[in-house]
This record gives sequence, structure tokens and C-alpha cells, in this order.
Amino acid sequence: MKIKDIETLVVNAEMRNWVFVKIITDQGLYGWGEATVEWKTRAVVGAIEDLKPLLIGKDPRQIKQNYQIMTKHGFWKLGVIGMSAISGIEHAMWDILGKSLNTPVWQILGGKVREKVKIYTHLGMGDMKAVYRDTMNISALTDHAQKLVDLGYSAFKVVFIPFTHYTVLNEDLKLVNSLMSSLRNKVGENIKIMVDFHGRCGSGISAIQYTKELEPYNPMFIEEPIQPGDNETLLQIKKAINCPLATGERLIGLQEFEPIFQNRSIDIAQPDLNHCGGLLEAKSIASAAAVANIGIAPHNPNGPIAGAAALHFAISTPNHIIQEVMDQSVPWYNDVISKTPIARKGDYWEIPKSIGFGIEVNESEAKKHPFKQEIMPTTDAYLEDGTVVDW
Repeated sequence: MKIKDIETLVVNAEMRNWVFVKIITDQGLYGWGEATVEWKTRAVVGAIEDLKPLLIGKDPRQIKQNYQIMTKHGFWKLGVIGMSAISGIEHAMWDILGKSLNTPVWQILGGKVREKVKIYTHLGMGDMKAVYRDTMNISALTDHAQKLVDLGYSAFKVVFIPFTHYTVLNEDLKLVNSLMSSLRNKVGENIKIMVDFHGRCGSGISAIQYTKELEPYNPMFIEEPIQPGDNETLLQIKKAINCPLATGERLIGLQEFEPIFQNRSIDIAQPDLNHCGGLLEAKSIASAAAVANIGIAPHNPNGPIAGAAALHFAISTPNHIIQEVMDQSVPWYNDVISKTPIARKGDYWEIPKSIGFGIEVNESEAKKHPFKQEIMPTTDAYLEDGTVVDW
């Protein structure tokens, strides 16, 4: 079996353009992957085109060898664009391998280590306005939260840390306390709440001050309190707070996770299977995390193929804790697929029996949503005096 072609199908989902990757073989077998990166669509599609000549004629079932070819024969060290392209291609190879063996991908990743997969979602189940606009309003925030509880979710994530520079305003600390207090009072003590800082704090002390306001309400974890790469400050935060700390969505490959694991700077690692290098690299990250007694909660606000990959990874990874889901980011989310392995029951995904990833793309429906420039809420990230800050 040899790779005959690698195609991309871009599907505009408002805030993101999903980048679907299709590998076609000379035997007619094909596989699907996803390489979505927010606001970098054309760069990722171009990277896939650049990687394609390295793989034409290769056996797609030799996944590790093909990964080595993509990362070594291109000469340049790859960042998020290149590694996202590789991730999507690698996903599609796993889909082909599973289909060729007539077995689910989770089975060839090591078999199942659980009977169902715990999931969480965002306010509005991923609707952009609910996630990023309504969270600073107590009434809207609590209404969205209650709707999730009514739908059977027992865990969700919120984004309500204000845009922050190096110091925190007292009024912002009071706001965060008020939002978290109202949220906890609304949903009760048994619902897990995660708070995503989005790397908005310009200093470690700012992140610590916000976290102290959240601690009395028992967050499941706080996420990405500072921008990735400053491992010393991350450790400073870890030592100062009294709730679980998570990060990792913007880290690429095991090499970038290793210093954090060695320092025990976090409690939960969040590799994104669309960016970190794919399933094999994510497995390496999870194994290294387990040695440091760190759990895994993969990041995934992406499209339906990314969800399928995350499902198979979760089934077969022992230190997996919970999986992020945003399956209502657009109302037609499920229309672009004709078959999915994902079946939600309450706040769990069930174990699929379908071969490969078990997903099929409805290409004609997907083509109704061609590439458009994405909506970019990042452009709101200014302080009152006009200073540009992290979104």
C-alpha cells in the first residue's frame, strides 16, 4: 500500500477554519485527519503541500517512519504550523491503519483502559459569543452554566479573567471573585468548574492574585495562567496556589513538555492532538507525564475529526482525566460528517466499535462552508490606555 495523494478540505466554522486532511492510497483506502490552527489556515494548508512530496509513494501504515521522514528530511525545525500539518497527516495514517486491520484505532494504540470517557464543554457548548462575550455578565454566565447542567454535563470551562498587564486592579480581583462565587452558587458544589486564564497575566504575581480569588470555590483546575515558555514563573505560581494547575495547549512535542514535567510545575498537561505532533507524540507526552504523576486533559476546541482522534487517545491512555469538547461551535457542526464514532451519554463518550477512527466526512456538505477569514476576538485585547495585551 502506498500514498497516492494528500488533500486538504477547509471548512469555515466562524472563529476557526477546520483543516481536514485526506490521505488517499493506491489501493483506494483513505484516511481522515485534522490540522486546524486558529487564524493560520493558509499557512497550515501550505505546510501540508510542502510535506506531501516527502510521503508520496510511502506506506501510510508505517506511521513512525513517516513521522521521522516529515520531521527530519525537511531540514528545518518545525513550529506550530509544521507540527500541526504533521499532526493532521499522522491522524489520517492511523485511520488508514485501523481500516486496513479492520479494528478501531484505540485497539492498536494499546487497547482500552476505561469503559467510557469523561468529557467537559464550554458555555454554550462552544458558541463563540457564550464562550468569550457573555462571561463577564453574571446573569448570562449563570444562565449558560445552568443550561449545561440541565443537558447532563457535570463539568465545564469558563473564560473570565480580565485582560491584564503586570499588575492587577482591585476591581478586577473583585469581579473575578463575584463571577466565580455566582457561578458556584448557581450550579452547586458537585459541578466541576475549570477557569481558563488564556495566558492573560503579564506576571506570575498577577496570576497568583487571581487564583487566590478562585480558590475558595474549588476550581477543578486553572488553565494557562501565563504565556507558554516561562517555566520558572509557572513553577512560582504552582508553589503559591492551592488548586490544580494545567497548561500545554501551545506546547509542541515532548521536548517542550519535558522541562515542566521535570520541575513538577503543573498537575495536568493539556497537549493538543492537532498541534503536538499527533497521536504517537501525544502518547510519549502522556507517558512522561505519568512518570511525574501528572494527568492528561487534552485541549480540543476544534472540529469533528479532532474529536474522533481525541476519543481514541482517551480510551487508550491511563492517565487521561477528562476531554474538552466544543461540538456546538457552529449549529451545523455535525452536518459535515456522515458518520462519527462519538456517542455522548450524559457527560461521557461511549466506546466505539467502528474501524479506524470511525468517521466519514460529508464532503459535499463541508464544501458549503469554504474558507473565509475567521472572526478574531483577539482584536479586543487592549487595556483602557490602548496598551496591547495577550488575549
